[in-house]
Amino acid sequence: MADDGSAQSTSVWPIPKFRFEVKWDSAVMSFQEVSGLDVEAQPIEYRSGDSKAFSVVKMPGIKKYSNVTMKKGVFKSDNKFWDWFNEIKMNTIKRKPVTISLLDQDGKPTMVWTLTNAWPTKVTGTDLKAEGNEVAVETIEIAHEGLTIANA
Repeated sequence: MADDGSAQSTSVWPIPKFRFEVKWDSAVMSFQEVSGLDVEAQPIEYRSGDSKAFSVVKMPGIKKYSNVTMKKGVFKSDNKFWDWFNEIKMNTIKRKPVTISLLDQDGKPTMVWTLTNAWPTKVTGTDLKAEGNEVAVETIEIAHEGLTIANA
């Protein structure tokens, strides 16, 4: 008898990525796309002069976090990206926590990425095309000082 899928465990299928939520401070914002949730440990290479091996030893060094890019549709009188970017003054900006939650079918978080001390480094407005058939999309690139991942 064929399995109808109703009794499958939660570990059988990966989580789909099309339902997510983004919070800046406490404000919930809608985005079309979020990318750049990366972290890498930069390697430190070392070799002592009396080493018998003709190669270096690689050790984990400083962690490096990628900038996070978020895209959303342009709405009338919605200037949140530009307002936050325009707060940048000489070496000062209000840094905010940004939380990205991957949601299940009930709208509950299953995985949560939290960016520490986030601030905008780049805002890109939409491209304009007279013969286009797409919605207007703007992009914000956010720098941050740390990324934590939690399973809800």
